[in-house]
Amino acid sequence: MASTSITTFPADIPNWNNLSVIHQNTLPPRASFLPYRNEEDALSHESSKATVQSLSGTWKFKLANSPFEAPEDFQLPEHDVSDWAPIQVPGMWQLQGHGKGPQYTNVIFPFPVDPPNVPFDNNETGSYVRTFRVLEPFRDHQQRLRFEGVDSAFNVWVNGKHVGYSQGARNPSEFDISNVVDVNGENTLAVQVYQWCDGSYIEDQDQWWLSGIFRDVALVAFPKVHIQDFHVQTLLDDKYEDAILLVDVELSSSAKVSLNLRDKDNAIIASASESSNGNSVEFRIPIKNPHKWTAETPYLYHLSLSVDDCSIASYVGFRKLELRDGLFLVNGKRIVFRGVNRHEHHPLTGRTVPLEFLEKDLLLMKTHNINAIRTSHQPSDPRLYDLADKLGLWIMDEADVECHGFSHVDDAALDEEQKKLSFEEKKAMTYGNAGRWTSDNPAWEESYVDRAKQLVMRDKNHASVIMWSLGNEAFYGCNFQKMYDWIKSYDQTRLVHYEGDTHAQTVDVYSRMYPQVSWIIDFATKEEKWEKPLILCEFVHAMGNGPGAIKEYMDAFYKYPRLQGGFVWEWANHGLKTKAVTGEEFYGYGGDFGDTPNDGNFVMDGLLFSDHTPTPGLIEYKKAIEPVQVIGGSYNEVEVINRYDFATLDHLQCKWSIVGDRYEELGGDISIPKGIQPGQTAKLAIPFTAIDNVPAGAVLQVTFTLKEATIWAEAGHEIAWGQIELKPATSLQSLTPPSSTCPTLTQKSPTLLSISSATSAWEFNLVTGSLSSWKKGGSEIIHTAPVMDFYRPQTDNDFPHDGAEWKEKHLEQTAEHTRQVSWGTSGTNVTVTVQKRIAPPVLEWSVDTTITYTFGETSVGIKVTGTTQGANLPKTWARIGLTMALNSEVNGVEWFGRGPGESYSDKKLSQRIGTWKSPVDALFTNYEYPQESGNRTDVRWVAFQDGTGAPLLKASFGDKEGCSFSASHYTATDIDKATHPYLLEREKREEVIVRLDWRHHGLGTGSCGPKTMEEYALKSGPFEFSLLLE
Repeated sequence: MASTSITTFPADIPNWNNLSVIHQNTLPPRASFLPYRNEEDALSHESSKATVQSLSGTWKFKLANSPFEAPEDFQLPEHDVSDWAPIQVPGMWQLQGHGKGPQYTNVIFPFPVDPPNVPFDNNETGSYVRTFRVLEPFRDHQQRLRFEGVDSAFNVWVNGKHVGYSQGARNPSEFDISNVVDVNGENTLAVQVYQWCDGSYIEDQDQWWLSGIFRDVALVAFPKVHIQDFHVQTLLDDKYEDAILLVDVELSSSAKVSLNLRDKDNAIIASASESSNGNSVEFRIPIKNPHKWTAETPYLYHLSLSVDDCSIASYVGFRKLELRDGLFLVNGKRIVFRGVNRHEHHPLTGRTVPLEFLEKDLLLMKTHNINAIRTSHQPSDPRLYDLADKLGLWIMDEADVECHGFSHVDDAALDEEQKKLSFEEKKAMTYGNAGRWTSDNPAWEESYVDRAKQLVMRDKNHASVIMWSLGNEAFYGCNFQKMYDWIKSYDQTRLVHYEGDTHAQTVDVYSRMYPQVSWIIDFATKEEKWEKPLILCEFVHAMGNGPGAIKEYMDAFYKYPRLQGGFVWEWANHGLKTKAVTGEEFYGYGGDFGDTPNDGNFVMDGLLFSDHTPTPGLIEYKKAIEPVQVIGGSYNEVEVINRYDFATLDHLQCKWSIVGDRYEELGGDISIPKGIQPGQTAKLAIPFTAIDNVPAGAVLQVTFTLKEATIWAEAGHEIAWGQIELKPATSLQSLTPPSSTCPTLTQKSPTLLSISSATSAWEFNLVTGSLSSWKKGGSEIIHTAPVMDFYRPQTDNDFPHDGAEWKEKHLEQTAEHTRQVSWGTSGTNVTVTVQKRIAPPVLEWSVDTTITYTFGETSVGIKVTGTTQGANLPKTWARIGLTMALNSEVNGVEWFGRGPGESYSDKKLSQRIGTWKSPVDALFTNYEYPQESGNRTDVRWVAFQDGTGAPLLKASFGDKEGCSFSASHYTATDIDKATHPYLLEREKREEVIVRLDWRHHGLGTGSCGPKTMEEYALKSGPFEFSLLLE
């Protein structure tokens, strides 16, 4: 009988598809530190003095579509790579011209769902090669090869010999290559990186899928006897005064370890030495009343540890974290997170973020009153934590775990009736079951626990890290309990967070995403006593024009102790800079790189634009989270509240001024009482008595600035401000100029009225019932007549909620239909009254209006009353007002109201009452997905000017609250149809589109969260308003 031979491909399960293999030959995870030859060098923290060689730079690179199609034997030193492409390390290969390009998904997996298996044939594989020589001083050292981050998995060879394998894309991996490196000659380092591995199933974060060696690579040289790891804990007593400095040191072998602790003036305040018992040493050093580290007072001591010719250094902040009486306390005090979620992003290099860009991010946070970062949704670049320690930022440090895409599998399987349920109702049905794939699957336990270990071991010594987070949107299951248990077995000093543990059965705090304000208040008040507080790990979704109603959340956080703040989603848009085929540069989102499937512009949801400059949303957030707020007052006294967690107001100075309609009176300094504690209110006396001399509409303005420079801001940097109204605005009636002579009224044709005065000539079209012409000095200023309008371009926050109904009810297609026009003279005025029906096509709902135009010698008063009817009437309107176009001579605007930036009914508190000027183009906020923008609210009057600054048309609203205007070169239709700014710019018109609005619908955060709150919703129904044109 003939023998049978069977060959199998692949012969073995590849590591990248093998759930039982996470690492091969990696060293145990350790704290992030560099070794130095001596204490002096270590205390400098200069990497150039460390026993480290950087291997970042230009490598050789070749890409294949599959690991099985990658170059054979490329790892051998003799393999010719001379014709391979150069590539920068760190970097993402998709952003250096290789492969299919970036792909963005929010929830869904970009590959077939079959855990732990990923595709053989569509798994891009990058082969990297470079050579290096060991520096002469390091040749007798242990040689460690350290990768700070490789996405998503990789194999490593040195001189053709396999060193090891690792996965866990955003965690470091370290290998001992001492036995394979040639310390006297040239070495070949080869790395093969796989786009997908089984770990990709738990790396399904809301961000770009990008691949490569994206963080630094280094050769770290340790002498024969060295410190392998160390763990610092600061144990404060029950009075939060004195402390024990607990330092556990792990050694390569028995040795004597010396410890020094210095204060910020470099004075040694503690010194000790211990000989090891085996490979470990423990120091327990009493420290008398050390300065305490907080995000407001980030005092750092300097720790050095030395053994033989190996020294390391680390900053130490003394603080105590605890869950007590149902509250998260730091040094015995309740804190409130005024935080942000921060993904790592650079518009050119993706998750490879240069240090100066990272520093800019954190400085922006500090100068905008932000006190906390959630490292969504993976550990950040290790340099971030050093900066956070020094600058003062609370860090919720998050493990690299998310598998959100499994929920889509179950969502897709719902029947048609179930799919009609609300998001929360569907979530209740699918989330519990979705955990079965990985989170509640014991086969994945090691994968989950490894990510907890990597997180904690790397970042354990940072004072800024006050909470561990087990991951994000990965449902709940047994593996999260295992992660929690391991963390608590190693680090009992910090709290643990995970939003997916809805009932906080495992973790130390409750957490929610995007609840309504009413929900969190109900949560905070439903029990008189509670065991755990609530933290919003994501809230006020900052997508596009928004977020609205931030203040309501902040007020609840400070009113109800159980609510301890939250983290805005998110810090920055993730747009990647690219070019259109026609050459225009723009920031791309999902689908712009040919990526399918994708989740479109949902990656554009930050407080910063993609170039990391502030959006109006960041300015609004800064105002909402001011640590000192004006809560009341009058012309001679203001009341303030201290919303710091630890600091008094002693580091601030305060000034006052009077601001009004083209009026400003600079006041002077205000004395701030010493020692105003957090949560306390105080009254500040204003040395001002001339209240009778201030104009109508004037406000008292107070500003709070830094007395002295800090490492994050200059002296004089503004922390907070407030305004108190001193006198009501002037009524519209009193603003109307008197007429001594009645304008001339003639009917030029059966369909056209002519009205003229000494300075103006008007024409009124009887068919359209509109003011079709206004000439001043012979020059036409109107391009298209003012018409009633109830629509605005859709915002990201409109689309899912009210905006969907506006489209369904054809709000954007409403048109005026004249029913009757009557005219005549009354005293020194001409009046024209128009009856109109305003309605869309298709449906029968309408708004019936009566519009009365009153022509004087120099002005036109417009009064509009409206009533509604129809079964299909929209529940809300985007706005109620007039839309018109002015001729191209208009290029500047001046107004009295909120400014200088855009504002809406629920996003206006960051904008001050004053008199402002702006070019028309500068009024428009160029959101990276075009949408409604540029509105100014609480406006008393606005003047449209020519190039010389001369007013061509002025509109006054009088003392009516909530009136708005906008001016741009785009219609609502232009903006709605554009998907990128460069496409919108192609539609730019010469004329200026002007809106004069009585009311405007709020913004909300409905792109992912609550829609516009009821108090800011513009409900459809009867209305009446007036304005004056001059």
